[in-house]
Amino acid sequence: MAERKSFLLRVDQDLLLQLQRWADDDLRSLNGQIEFLLRKTLRDSGRVSRTTRPDTAPEEPDTQSGPNDG
Repeated sequence: MAERKSFLLRVDQDLLLQLQRWADDDLRSLNGQIEFLLRKTLRDSGRVSRTTRPDTAPEEPDTQSGPNDG
């Protein structure tokens, strides 16, 4: 497992309360919920492949072939 780092995050109190409620609904800690959402956002934005964990180096894009190759 990758080394874990701590950092300070300042967020609006209402946002934090909403995240805590969501975490409770999903049976996660607040920290776990924030990590889950960050990882999902990275995958969904294409910044990390769906098969690679975001805490590892992302794969290089395949430049050998494309959708118009045929």
